[in-house]
Amino acid sequence: MARSIELLLTENVENLGIVGDVVKVRIGYARNFLLPRELATEPSDDLIKSLQAKRADAERLLAEQRQLRVTTIEKLSSYELHLERACNDQGILYAGVTQQEIAAALNAAGFNNVRPRDIRLNEAIKRVDTYTVHVKFETELETNIKLWVMADRKLELDEKEEMDFDSEGELVDKSKAGKGDRGDRPERPARERGPKVDLLEKPKTGWAPKVEAAPAEGAAEPAAEPAKKASKKKKKD
Repeated sequence: MARSIELLLTENVENLGIVGDVVKVRIGYARNFLLPRELATEPSDDLIKSLQAKRADAERLLAEQRQLRVTTIEKLSSYELHLERACNDQGILYAGVTQQEIAAALNAAGFNNVRPRDIRLNEAIKRVDTYTVHVKFETELETNIKLWVMADRKLELDEKEEMDFDSEGELVDKSKAGKGDRGDRPERPARERGPKVDLLEKPKTGWAPKVEAAPAEGAAEPAAEPAKKASKKKKKD
């Protein structure tokens, strides 16, 4: 059983073709989308001829649209977009910046043909900082813009010249930070060390080896320890 079918487009279909194109699509896509919306039909020579004028208008509109996109890309190449967002005292945004918000801001700035799908984000935008945003209309029509995400109020960190975030998301002063240092932490005072002690040397006070004193001259020697008594007495005869 065939899985695809050829249809004649009667309207422009994005990412598929323009009116008058004969395209090959899957049967499910044709039955569920193209045919119910009257975007395509079975091809025939008469229909193709009848759509020639409509196809010429579509080609002209496509050429105008492409030229507009070329102009837009040229202007965007050196464009810097500024957005103000609510954040906490550490510069972390309460809500990340989305593709829809960037596209809407560009449209408000006069770039009316930028769609959310044209915005390509390489990373999540969740804090006050500068970002590089990729804008791509189609092959060979793409560029990068610089996005400034700023706080909607003055933060305490604005008084510091150089600030950055560490791996835990906390602000540190880069001008004071060293390798492996948090920067704005006070230096830990040096530990006071006592006198060096030789572990092999016996302490001078407080300990002395136990030495049994020798008996004085002329004194009787201590009696020998009595022998142990037998555990059992001999039976009497």
